Amino acid sequence: MATLYGAGLSPFVRKVRVVLAEKNVPYEHDPVVPFNVSAEYKAISPLGKIPAWRDEKGPLSDSSVICQYLEKRHPSPSVYPSDPYECARALWFEEYADSAVVAVAGAKIFFPRIVGPRFFNQPADEAAIGKAITEELPPLFDYLESQISGDWLVGNQFSIADIGVGTPFVNMRLAGVSVDTARWPKLARYVARVHERPSFKTLIDEDRAALGL
Repeated sequence: MATLYGAGLSPFVRKVRVVLAEKNVPYEHDPVVPFNVSAEYKAISPLGKIPAWRDEKGPLSDSSVICQYLEKRHPSPSVYPSDPYECARALWFEEYADSAVVAVAGAKIFFPRIVGPRFFNQPADEAAIGKAITEELPPLFDYLESQISGDWLVGNQFSIADIGVGTPFVNMRLAGVSVDTARWPKLARYVARVHERPSFKTLIDEDRAALGL
């Protein structure tokens, strides 16, 4: 059976797991953490990052690469719009989440508030975390609020755009950060809608249990 490598709390691992759930693809999960990885793991993921994937065809690494591979191998149901422009827009939102949103939500909020104290005995710098929440998140939320006009980010289809954007919001949620419904009403409703999908909700419940929340 195919194997997905990477700790479940990673937004990038979660992205792939949501795609797998949406497509009902069976797999084994090896929760590798991306610190001091073995030479064997680097043979699968040359940069030592998570996630990585291996099936009968061979190894792959990088969440976006793996998701596109899964789409080609298991095209139904599709998580990429068929229209070329809408597909490009969906890829843009995925990239926006992977780069801009995760850079703040993951590196400056979730890691120092949750991962550092629990797993590395590093005290949380709440002043720095608070600054990221009050100064760096709002412009990101403003942009997403401006882009939401329906249930989903692109067209009328739940897609990789929603999966990519939804996953760092799980990490924020686990770190006690929510979207202000008065300031960003469309974004707050959108995130709630995404997280209620079974593919997301199951993983959120799993993450909360793992952290004892």
